Amino acid sequence: MDQEPLIELDGVSFKYDREWVVEDVDLTIHKGQFLGLVGPNGSGKSTLIKLMLGLEKPNRGQIRLFGKQVKKFNRWQEVGFVSQKANSFNSGFPATVYEVVRSGLVSRMNMFQLFKPTHKDKVYEALAEVEMKEYAHYSIGELSGGQQQRVFIARALVSDPSLIILDEPTVGVDSEHVTAFYDLLGKLNRERNLTLLMVSHDIGTITSHATHVACMNKSVHFHGSTEDYHHMDDEDLSGIYGHSVQQLTHNHEVTHP
Repeated sequence: MDQEPLIELDGVSFKYDREWVVEDVDLTIHKGQFLGLVGPNGSGKSTLIKLMLGLEKPNRGQIRLFGKQVKKFNRWQEVGFVSQKANSFNSGFPATVYEVVRSGLVSRMNMFQLFKPTHKDKVYEALAEVEMKEYAHYSIGELSGGQQQRVFIARALVSDPSLIILDEPTVGVDSEHVTAFYDLLGKLNRERNLTLLMVSHDIGTITSHATHVACMNKSVHFHGSTEDYHHMDDEDLSGIYGHSVQQLTHNHEVTHP
């Protein structure tokens, strides 16, 4: 039996000026799922994330988070967000790893409240969970792209969210650390029953770790388990991507000619 829905989109459409970039999207993500949102460039994936986070308002349709209309939703401490942060900090950026992660607690405090000893414990617990505790007092700018993204995962985890949304978090991360990053997400999903929604171009890797997949090209053309996704044939995939696509089933990769 499915667990409670955390994200529900019903007939959601959105346009910039006169161009529709999201059209009639129906999508439900249940608690405990790890959904990979994939699709070609310009397919509306990142715009859909902005709509879910209330950063844009749909022209048509309804969006609910945790059963509540997004425009009335106020439990944002339960939603973590990780964006394309890799390589965005230079070596002189004046913040330590500890400070970056601690900033994830601010949404639970008012601006005049002081940090407590229990907050310090939560920061170190979050860093330990992503195997970055020993880097707590490093400058964030000293870390590699892969290490930075682990820190941003810790920042999202520190407020004990039920849902983390990730918008192409492996951009700028070297290939050596991408697999380890996905392994970490899979572990969080399994062991914490943490719900994950991740936008990715790395179809082969994400479909090896996610529990569910949604293929988007303005509309959602497929939404189901990764097992069902792997049963799609080349013709189905080509219809979604708008050009010839071949799925290599032995390693779950998709190649683009």
